[in-house]
Amino acid sequence: MSSYQGKAGLVTGAGSGMGRATALAFAQAGAAVVVADVNVKGGEETVALIREAGGRAIFRACDVSVAADVEALIAAVVSEFGVLSFAVNNAAVELEAGLPLTEVSEAVYDRLMAVNVKGVFLCLQQEIRQMALQGAGAIVNIASVNSYRPQLHQSVYTASKHAVLGLTRNAAVESASLGVRINAICPGAIETPMLDLALNQPGVVREDIIAYMSLNGRFGRPDEIAKAAVWLCSDDASFTYGHALAVDGGYLAR
Repeated sequence: MSSYQGKAGLVTGAGSGMGRATALAFAQAGAAVVVADVNVKGGEETVALIREAGGRAIFRACDVSVAADVEALIAAVVSEFGVLSFAVNNAAVELEAGLPLTEVSEAVYDRLMAVNVKGVFLCLQQEIRQMALQGAGAIVNIASVNSYRPQLHQSVYTASKHAVLGLTRNAAVESASLGVRINAICPGAIETPMLDLALNQPGVVREDIIAYMSLNGRFGRPDEIAKAAVWLCSDDASFTYGHALAVDGGYLAR
């Protein structure tokens, strides 16, 4: 895989789960990483893990649904490391687990859309602007298998992930001439705190979910999403634009 020496970028939602694994993977590949999250403790733990392994990283608190936070995040990457080579827009919430659409509150809808959709929109705006100034850069948005298929009692989350895929494809078309490549990853059932939340709902049987979601008898690992992100942002993926890469244990193949 192409080297990330001399490159720097950011990962949102990097305080745990897929975001943490992704930040660690970029650092291991040689990049400097800005770890962003609303969870200060988790974000600082991710930075500590990167530094303990000999990598370079800093933490910046960021609510991706707030434009000023996102603008400050991009400025921090450039100020600290001089360039924004890559960005992984991973921050997301899932607040309606176990609820049918008719029981989802307006407040839950607003917060979920603010983080999952507006957050990606705001990040894309600032990232594309900076990368266009540089003449190069790569962005990965974390979508979901929900971007393609509905899941029971996840109506708003599913809608938000459809929107992420739409933003990805349209932004990819608009930004290619600027030297900016934009793609998405669609994770399936990955061992994360968000999955734990879903598995803890009444009547949910872990083994049944594995059998339904995966062809190989297990849930995915965060590092498997991380490796896909590192590849998509690398020069090895230089002919890949507007693509949605499923890392889902074969779920969408059925």
